[in-house]
Amino acid sequence: MKKSDLDRNEGLKIASQMKHAGTPDRFGSAANPGVTRRDQRKLDQAQGLIPFAVKIDGELVKQIQSLAESSGEGINETVAALLTKGLSK
Repeated sequence: MKKSDLDRNEGLKIASQMKHAGTPDRFGSAANPGVTRRDQRKLDQAQGLIPFAVKIDGELVKQIQSLAESSGEGINETVAALLTKGLSK
C-alpha cells in the first residue's frame, strides 16, 4: 500500500469513529437545563411577582446596576426597594 492510501484509510477510520461517537454529557438529555422559563414563571407567580416592563434612560439603568452590585442584591430587588422608598414619600 502507498503512503497516501494509508493516510486515506486512517482518515476514513477517524471519520467513522466521529460519526459513531456518543453525545457528550454536557449536551443533549444528560445536560441539566436548570429551571425552564415556564417553571420560573410559576415560581414567580407563587411569590406574587408580576412582570413590569418600563423604558428608562440608559444612565439611570447604569446607576441602578451599580447600586445593585454595591448592595449585593439583584436588580429586581434593588428596583423594588427604590420604588418602595420613592412611593412611601
